[in-house]
Amino acid sequence: MRLFYFLLIVIITVSHSLKADNEKIPVIVITDLYHPFQDPGDNLDLINGFALPEVDLKAVILDITDAFRKKIADHPTLWRDPRGPREAGIIPVEQLNYIFNRQVPYAVGPMSMMESETDKMLSLSSFEEKGINLLFNVLRESEKPVEVLSFGSARVLAVAYNRNPVLVKEKIKKIHLSAGTATEDYKMGSDQGANMIPGGEWNVALDVFAFTRLLRSDLPIDLYPCAGIDGGFIKDMNNTYWRLPDVSFIKDMHPKLQRYIDYAFTTELRYDFLKTLDEESPNLKFDEYPQPFHFWETAIWMNVTQRELVLKEEGKFELKPKKDTKAGEKNVHYEMRPCKLEIREDGRFKFFYTDKSNIRIYYREDPELNEKGLQYAVPELFRSYSIKN
Repeated sequence: MRLFYFLLIVIITVSHSLKADNEKIPVIVITDLYHPFQDPGDNLDLINGFALPEVDLKAVILDITDAFRKKIADHPTLWRDPRGPREAGIIPVEQLNYIFNRQVPYAVGPMSMMESETDKMLSLSSFEEKGINLLFNVLRESEKPVEVLSFGSARVLAVAYNRNPVLVKEKIKKIHLSAGTATEDYKMGSDQGANMIPGGEWNVALDVFAFTRLLRSDLPIDLYPCAGIDGGFIKDMNNTYWRLPDVSFIKDMHPKLQRYIDYAFTTELRYDFLKTLDEESPNLKFDEYPQPFHFWETAIWMNVTQRELVLKEEGKFELKPKKDTKAGEKNVHYEMRPCKLEIREDGRFKFFYTDKSNIRIYYREDPELNEKGLQYAVPELFRSYSIKN
């Protein structure tokens, strides 16, 4: 009889565990993550994929542009970044796998720009093929359609679509595309640097053909413009940018995550990049961290995981799953609005709200309140991340 009850408990436990796993959201992250960092937000942002309980992170694909692997970047239209050399963010992904005791696969995609919208890039090296093959493998093996989050160029997705449009359309539930400039009638604003580059925004300029290929396709896309009329560092109703004055909350995060961030932000060269995560008393070089901190990614994670930015009491906010919100709670409104696009060859577009479309664009009602809420809620979320080994 005891054996019977023991087996019953085991069956129930396994059943609940399988149910919980099935309810998770399958996600692929495509990110222009480098080491040492180029945009430090990429290193911080990737923690969400490993730590958010709603997410089943299936793969990380590193969207790297060869020009930024050099000591002085030589991209034809973007900043000649003198802070190189840097390499694909293999170390950060391995560190997060180590911290969270995971085996999330990763690979590098094509490092050069597409030559046309229909380019299948069939002459890639075997190394660069891995990123596209990993995307295909995850899509084929996933029981449910996958949410694909794109932070960087749209190159991997555009090439994959050109090669196998049936698979991509069948097995991708939604492409969440962090890129572009949201303006009326292609207007240009005060950021002269942004006005000089294709699309007026970094991720578009990384590969214009890739960006326009996706937006002209019939794929389901949620579009999160990084820039508004005055560039990527000014808040607008249709862009996702917000600013955090400092990153002091890192001091309250789990020690292993503190060490992961410290390794990334101080660009320290250590061979023991895994062992350093286990040090008992991390000597954080906090004064060397990039501050203030710039974010563009948060809206995507909120939408994918169906979280609301809720005002709990005056000055205090929480990023809360919609299913856990209560009647009468005030949320800081955002939504994805269906739209039609007119797209220029340089990657700029204008949009029109409509009733139904394969493309939706991000909209926040009050950018100032949105930023205020995220400045409180995002540090609280990062503080809450625990490590179970």
